[in-house]
Amino acid sequence: MHLDSSSGLVAYVITFTVRPGQQDEFLGLLEPLLDAMRNEATFANAFLHRDPSSDYRYMLYETWTDEKDLAEVQIHREYRQAFWRALPDLLESPREIQRWQPVRSDIRPPQPLSVTPDCAYD
Repeated sequence: MHLDSSSGLVAYVITFTVRPGQQDEFLGLLEPLLDAMRNEATFANAFLHRDPSSDYRYMLYETWTDEKDLAEVQIHREYRQAFWRALPDLLESPREIQRWQPVRSDIRPPQPLSVTPDCAYD
């Protein structure tokens, strides 16, 4: 789907380099934050990725429908604070943040699961 510049959408790409041995704590703080973000009215989507060549690098892609709300309301939410307070101890270097304007979105809807006789359960 093509998006025009007046759509109001804004995307952020945030790269984290986690200290060795801190991945579980990092994810343990980030995953509840992502779960809470999902319920925000101006939240569009988020995708968390791990670098296939490094267990310590993560990339978070998030899209929001209202950048002003994100800056003035969302980043101040209480559920974000524990994660942000912990970052200096969890990260090898400061996170990298890039702002992007979405131009196009292509997401394939989930396909229904089908059971074939070959994999039927007894």
